[in-house]
Amino acid sequence: MTRLLAAALALVGLAACAPPTPAAAPGKLVVAGYGGSYQEVFEQAVLPGFEKSCGCQVTYVAGSSTDTVAKLKAQKDAPQIDVALIDDGPQAQAAEAGLLARLDPAKVTRLDKVEKVARLAGDVGVGFALTATGLAYNRDWYAKNGLPAPKRLADLADPRLKGKVVLPSISNTYGVGALMLAARADGGSERDIDPGFAGVKKVAANAFTFDTTADVSNYFLQGQAVASVWGGSRVETLADKDFPIAFVYPEAGAIPLLATANVVDGAPHPDLAQQFVNALLQPGIQRELAAEGYDGPTVTDAGLDPAVAGRVVGPEQAAEMKPLDWTVVNDARSAWTDRWTKEVERS
Repeated sequence: MTRLLAAALALVGLAACAPPTPAAAPGKLVVAGYGGSYQEVFEQAVLPGFEKSCGCQVTYVAGSSTDTVAKLKAQKDAPQIDVALIDDGPQAQAAEAGLLARLDPAKVTRLDKVEKVARLAGDVGVGFALTATGLAYNRDWYAKNGLPAPKRLADLADPRLKGKVVLPSISNTYGVGALMLAARADGGSERDIDPGFAGVKKVAANAFTFDTTADVSNYFLQGQAVASVWGGSRVETLADKDFPIAFVYPEAGAIPLLATANVVDGAPHPDLAQQFVNALLQPGIQRELAAEGYDGPTVTDAGLDPAVAGRVVGPEQAAEMKPLDWTVVNDARSAWTDRWTKEVERS
């Protein structure tokens, strides 16, 4: 990230955030969000400008969505986190558990610019970025070994990939995505998950590990993995490091993955938290998240550069993706986790 970009983002932050009240001025905002490349983007492209404009400090706590929700539950009586950046599935659980506060339209003034897919029930949180769960593969390795690019999850069960596949754990959203990719490819659904387990078990025979972090970059970089189920934005971020990785929208359809920004109920600094969420919806920040992290914007007036627009989820791709029914998924997830442990990750 260049100093020029940091300076530009500081100006974006100035427009995104109203001057803090005297009570909020000395605040130290705590934002819990994704790790890996996502954390890098936030710490370099978002936080400096917000800190300068709001006169506050921001501490970023990295972790998977399920880790963050677990922290919110543990801290329910005395919250230590102000803003939680979590995937749509865990977000639905956190909202149902009463861990998240409703957004204040007087402070989050950009809600009327948010796409329908990113508006959440009761405005308890909001989607600030959209990507897709699909397939990732090492183009060079595939070409060298004479394998065609994968078109469906079942292609990762090819015997030539033995020990070269990293699958996400069911504990993170990508693991749920893998299960649903397998289910939908064979006529299943959230309510008919047997085809999903049958498909994932075939691929699991080639897996050398089940990742719990949602960031499999190092597995690819170190040559341990040549294929995985992963998010399009993370694939593009790794590709920018001159790594020969590519993302595939599976034939049966990719699964939309919405990153949500949420004010924690009882947050230590609620006003700053609301301002931070509003900042994420500003066109400038939305463009930077797309340019630096390859997340599709969720506001109608982002105005992406054509070169960037070609590497993120666009309106046409979003329209072709069928969202998960998170009410059904979350109700069944405990049972799915037990089954996954016994049938998929069995030793």
